[in-house]
Amino acid sequence: MRDQYIPASLQGILTSFSGCFTRPSFESFVALVSGWILCQGRHCISRVIQVGGGCGRAKHFASLYRFLSRARWSGDALGHALFQLLLRRLPKDIEAVLDDTLCHRSGPHIFGAGMHHDASRSTYGKKSAAGRQAFFAFGQSWVVLAIRLPLPWDRLRGMAIPILFRLYRQKSRCAEDQYHKRTELGAELVELLESWIPPGFRLFLAADSEYACKTLVPRLSTTTTFVGPMHKDASLYEPARSYSGVGRPRKKGKRLSSPRQLAANDAVSWKRVTARIYGREVEVLTKTCACLWYTVSATRMVRMVVTRDPRRRIEDRAYFATDSDMSLEELLQRFSRRWTIEVCFRDAKQHLGLEDPQNGWGRRKSSVRRPPKRPGPQPRGKQGETATRHTLPIAFVAYAVVVLWYLEHGHQNSDVRRVLELSPWYRSKRSPSFTDMLLALRRETWAGRLSEDPLNHRTRRKLRERLCAAMMAA
Repeated sequence: MRDQYIPASLQGILTSFSGCFTRPSFESFVALVSGWILCQGRHCISRVIQVGGGCGRAKHFASLYRFLSRARWSGDALGHALFQLLLRRLPKDIEAVLDDTLCHRSGPHIFGAGMHHDASRSTYGKKSAAGRQAFFAFGQSWVVLAIRLPLPWDRLRGMAIPILFRLYRQKSRCAEDQYHKRTELGAELVELLESWIPPGFRLFLAADSEYACKTLVPRLSTTTTFVGPMHKDASLYEPARSYSGVGRPRKKGKRLSSPRQLAANDAVSWKRVTARIYGREVEVLTKTCACLWYTVSATRMVRMVVTRDPRRRIEDRAYFATDSDMSLEELLQRFSRRWTIEVCFRDAKQHLGLEDPQNGWGRRKSSVRRPPKRPGPQPRGKQGETATRHTLPIAFVAYAVVVLWYLEHGHQNSDVRRVLELSPWYRSKRSPSFTDMLLALRRETWAGRLSEDPLNHRTRRKLRERLCAAMMAA
């Protein structure tokens, strides 16, 4: 068995990251990323090393652990190399999505862990017999900036590819000068991305209500357009009149109706708009105006829109964009694409074990008595900090590598047909999912590892046919 065999097509993509590492570190990077892709089940670091072929063969397993815990490489440099790979596939209007995700962890010694709001379990915004409930869970909260990558077989669909990451730490768990709000971390990531965008490109940023705030929006460059939700009681104003030369110049004009008041005003008629939202053509009723939301966007004009479901199945909502000339259809469509990052988080957690690594655990000396148990996080100094900050970028780079490899070497029609043959209940399936992309790359790699001659295409074709059902059943 060729334990370290990596397809040449995959090696070409991984080589693009070689400038981020020294030569020994790059070998560790390749072993971990390939192991992360091939590993099934729980993605703890030891299993990733075993599957990647690094244990006792090319490198000692301790060097791979040190690559995460001690090596001096930057996740931002890794994100820049990934952005350069994505850039040739992106349109002139680059779409980015900013959000945070909770990686559940267990154990008091995990660095950066704490109790955070669990949006997946909370019932905020949902009507139930118990009302709206908020749930909390122990883990690490990460702020993630992703790029929406259009799919060649359907330009209206896309996948979010995370490129930049920041670990959020609670104010009570870090020094005062080290504390940063999620919105501040998000603004830092967006400013870094803006510095990478070459001339001739524009950036459209979509985010939820947490990031539609005065911490982030005023710091955006004039070439970046923010699209997000607006509070229905927001204070809106007309633009300031021309300066008369007496007193301090005004920054805002006459007070306008809030989105809630505008929706209730029968004197202003609703306009029916058809927009493509979440993959479907949807009709919504809208009211709109160009105004100043001085609290959030300062003196930058915004386009505000209030939406209403014609069947009144959901409550009225309000959105805004910092481009006052943006059409309503484009505004709603760009904000709906924010959901791609939620799909990315789900796929990374379910199929690539994003929450599995337990960075920061360590064995105490046998001569040291076990300390008494106390509630709450108990990190052992900075033990595990570097490993924690390095592991999540590696996992998301593995996610991006799978997608990029499939776009260049995948066969979407045959993969969809194969899934329909093995799972005939998927009657509406027309395009490959991330699961199909991951299985395709695993088949290609395992076929080469199981064949004595990886260049024997006939043998590899037979192995892929047998591996297909085995991979789906595993």
